Amino acid sequence: MTSQSPLLTVLAVEPFERAYNNRMTFRFGNITSTGGRQSVVRLLVRLADGREGWGYSSESIGGKWFDKRPELSDQQAADQLRRSLAMAGDLYRASKPRTPFGFFADHYAEHVAACGAKGLLPLVASYGPALLDRAILDAVCRLYGISFYAAMQANLPGMQPHAIIPDMAGFDFGKFLSSLKPAASMAARHTVGMVDPLVAADQKPEDRVNDGLPETLEEVAAAYGQRYFKLKVGGDLKADIERLSKIASVLDRMAEPYFATIDGNEQYATAEAALELWHAIEATPALQRLAQSTLFVEQPIARQMALSTSVEPFTKAKPLIIDESDGEIDSFPRARALGYDGVSSKACKGFYKSIINRARCEKWNAEATGRRYFMSAEDLTVHAGVSLQQDLALVNFIGLTHVERNGHHFVDGFCERPASEADAFLAAHPDLYHRHHGKVRLRIEQGMLHLGSLDCVGFGHVPVPDFTQLTAMPVPA
Repeated sequence: MTSQSPLLTVLAVEPFERAYNNRMTFRFGNITSTGGRQSVVRLLVRLADGREGWGYSSESIGGKWFDKRPELSDQQAADQLRRSLAMAGDLYRASKPRTPFGFFADHYAEHVAACGAKGLLPLVASYGPALLDRAILDAVCRLYGISFYAAMQANLPGMQPHAIIPDMAGFDFGKFLSSLKPAASMAARHTVGMVDPLVAADQKPEDRVNDGLPETLEEVAAAYGQRYFKLKVGGDLKADIERLSKIASVLDRMAEPYFATIDGNEQYATAEAALELWHAIEATPALQRLAQSTLFVEQPIARQMALSTSVEPFTKAKPLIIDESDGEIDSFPRARALGYDGVSSKACKGFYKSIINRARCEKWNAEATGRRYFMSAEDLTVHAGVSLQQDLALVNFIGLTHVERNGHHFVDGFCERPASEADAFLAAHPDLYHRHHGKVRLRIEQGMLHLGSLDCVGFGHVPVPDFTQLTAMPVPA
């Protein structure tokens, strides 16, 4: 704990949720989404000096990403996340006063163990604290009248070496955090799902949304000027090569350089099968530019096998990162030992985990081993507003230069939320949003997101959610 880190108690945790419909169907791996539900949390803290304040967080309830076991229904998978949040809320409310980081670190092992006893995977367990920790820091920032960036640079949360991260013993978190400098803008990486239309001929007229926004990959590249793309593959080698070749036929028309990442979403059973995919990409004439433009491959191997064998043969050809396998606080060091190069940052896995993993990259890269370890910024269909902005503030703070964004493409702006909420976010964050075709939407100009307004009091957002049309989150039995 630093002298600047406040001790606080959590007085109330109030989880809500809302339904939403997708603007377009999205498929990743073996999951097809046409809509879903989003959690919205408000949390009340009290500082040692008696001041009280609310903080907020929000996240999609993407249950079938956290636990993909086929025997789970969508409802059961979503209920797992609700259970994780309810259990974390009970734990935090019963806690003695702690620093913001102390709530995460001191309760981490207890929460994971309690969730495990109920059959919840560690990745599911992370969902509850991920929402609460962001809401706690949002409340503290608002009480102190400072931004997330300033709070982190001053180590207001009190990050320090801890028993849950023995590999970081002796690490100077205060010095590290003070060295991080957020940028004014960041490139948006567009996600190409498994069923996304690539060109106009891929759509029947009756399948068009016709809302004035781009629908095909060709239209997206033209409308937003994006040059970073995330390409989903599905585990069938022949079909994946055919799909990637069609994507490349669109991207290769660009005169400017483009950059791609390939997301396997655990669809390949083994490292050998994943390497066969990469070799096939390299050997396919139509994929030569795409292969050269690929920055890394994301979690192609099923999590049951991903951390059980060396991936050095793959990473000699192309950098490889974990995503779904990043279930525990020590997953990245375990992955590193097997030859992985990096790990994803997702706010739904916990923002302290992202910062710890970024610190690990700093530490390992300073060891001059000849390898460079890195993080990527990935999406779980974050929605405009609190969810989007907290995630952007996080990945911008840790110095990432491009971020997968798909919520603005697959979800219709602020969708079913009150117009007053959307208008409030537009007024407070006019660099990040604009009014387009009748709705407040994410602004992407020449492929870039402008982030200056995230340097505001709170965790990346000035307005707060409108709770009048939300429903209390049900607590699963």
